[in-house]
Amino acid sequence: MVLVGVPHELWRLYGFYASVMTFKLATMFAFTAYQRITKKVFTNPEDAAKHGGSVDRDNESVERTRRAHLNDMENIIPFLVLALLYITTGPSYTMALWHFRVFAVARFTHTICYLNALPRSAFLFGLLVNISMGVQCIMHFM
Repeated sequence: MVLVGVPHELWRLYGFYASVMTFKLATMFAFTAYQRITKKVFTNPEDAAKHGGSVDRDNESVERTRRAHLNDMENIIPFLVLALLYITTGPSYTMALWHFRVFAVARFTHTICYLNALPRSAFLFGLLVNISMGVQCIMHFM
């Protein structure tokens, strides 16, 4: 079946990776909340009072998790849009698969490294995937 000129296989591929990346983004929110509750540090006095904690906007563990979540938003949201446009340009299944696979592995690797204060060069691979898809979309739609 072809929908909007995009083969079914590419829609399924996009659907899978978009779901995985969106789920990852959502779980980072929950992980940030978990860090705040277990460390009993909050940004709002009412939350601190409710959970028996303190107001601390500089807790390293919580801030590191929050920054990882922000970084995911900065990268995954553009990926979702670019990948959707990319599959309409007629890429081969293999090329689309490798773009999506490299992006997903890079994001998970980056998050693990970021949360553990390790070097984070995996970020570059995800960025390169977004740049590659973006350039191909621009060239296709010019």
